Order: sequence, then structure tokens, then C-alpha cells
Amino acid sequence: MTTPLLDVSELRVSYPGQGFRARPHEVLHGVSLSVRAGETLGLVGESGSGKTTIGRAVLGLVEPSGGRIMFQDRDITRVPAKVRRSLARDIQVVFQDPYTSLNPSLTIGDILSEPLVVQGASAGDARSRVRELLDQVGLPADTAARLPREFSGGQRQRVAIARALAPRPRLIVCDEPVSALDLSTQTRVLDLFVDIQRRTGVAYLFVSHDLAVIRHVSHRVAVLYRGDVVETGPADRVTASPEHPYTRDLLLAAPVADPARQRERREERRRLAALKSSDTKASRS
Repeated sequence: MTTPLLDVSELRVSYPGQGFRARPHEVLHGVSLSVRAGETLGLVGESGSGKTTIGRAVLGLVEPSGGRIMFQDRDITRVPAKVRRSLARDIQVVFQDPYTSLNPSLTIGDILSEPLVVQGASAGDARSRVRELLDQVGLPADTAARLPREFSGGQRQRVAIARALAPRPRLIVCDEPVSALDLSTQTRVLDLFVDIQRRTGVAYLFVSHDLAVIRHVSHRVAVLYRGDVVETGPADRVTASPEHPYTRDLLLAAPVADPARQRERREERRRLAALKSSDTKASRS
């Protein structure tokens, strides 16, 4: 069996408690998952489930309190800042908000070429790579001379994707990358992610609260609930016929275009909520 590109084992993350002598609050309780080369693993769960914290731990933005993160057979759980910077060649990120993730005072060309020059590329090579990146994400060549404020949200997110692709990474952490976009733009950007993966072989750790988004881009899915993985499996199965009650609830919460099906989903959610309520009362009595 092929060794995973990313292997997260028994990951725990705690944040300081609020108040004097407050105990730390553990948000991940021993999460294990893996991502193979060229694969998309979708992490799905509601707000506060811990999915974004996993991505931040992989990126080195939070320090794990336990467990291990392996990347290309190398332990990156806790590494010095210099080593973490060198990992940026292989691990990149696309953030949620395209409006705040780009420096408003730099042109798009400077935004895309800056990380390349820092990593040792000549100015000529950087310009050539910028043209290649803009073409890759479907933006015209004159984009390089313009400022971020001149573009729509979807176009800015394309620039953010191009920036992540600049050093030719092996893995991109995608943290809710389409949640700030309207539905039609979401679809175009998701299709872009899929097309880029097909052409480059990059792997994605794709974080979202929306099962429909996860189904669109993922090969496999891990469902998180309150810091624990409650279900994993192929995307087609987990997003269509989930086994865990929490995943079924997420599926019923996802909007659909058919009003009749949407009404049925609302009624099923009410029925399940009533069952949960009666079970809770029975356990207390």
C-alpha cells in the first residue's frame, strides 16, 4: 500500500481556558486521517467541530498538544521556524476570504511573484511563472498589472489559488475557500480546483461545512463532530448514504433546488430532532 502524503495520527489540540486558573479546552480529541498524493480529503462539520483547527495544525499555525503529523514520511508536528518556512514549497493554503487574503497595496503580479523571488527565482523566471499561473486559473495576462480591488470575489479567489500554486506544492490546505462566494461563483471555483488537480496532481485537504461542496471536489470524506472523526469513507457514499446520525443531519441540512425534496428534508429533520429530544428526556428520567 502506498505511503500517504499526509498522515495525521491521534492529533490533539488544546486552547487556553478563559479566566484565572481555567483549564485548557481541548478541541481535537485524538483525530487520525490521511491524504494520498493527488487526492482530495474533504473535512466536513459544523462550526466549532475542529475541522479548521486540523488544517491550522498541518500548516504549523497551532501547536498540537498530542499526536503526530507526518508529511512525506517526515515528522512535522513540531519543527523550527526555518524548517516550517522551507515546507511552504510543498504545503500551501487557500483561505476563506478572498477580500482579506490579498495585500491591497500590491499588484497581482507582485502578489504572485513575491513568494517565488523569496525562494530564489530570478525576476524573469518569476514573471514567466506568473503568466503561466494566471493562464492556469483562467485570468487574462493583463491581470498582473492590476490591484486586488479591481476584481470580483471569484476572481480574487482565483488569484489566491494561483498564489498557492506558485511554488508547485504537493498539498494545499483549502479552508472554506468558497463559503464567501455566491452559489454560481462557487461552482466555477470548485470546478477550477478539480481541473487544477487533474492537471498538476496536487493533493487537497479541503475544509467545508457544506456536504454539497465536499461532494463536488472530494475523493474521500472525514466527518468531524465536537473534535472527533465520527465517519469516514468514499465521498459518493458518505455524502449520499451516510451511516452516522450526525452526518445524516448534515445531509438533511444541505439545501436542494427541488422545493418538494427540500420540504421533505425539513420534515425529516424535525422528526429526527423530536426523536433526539425524547431520547434525552428518557435518559434523564
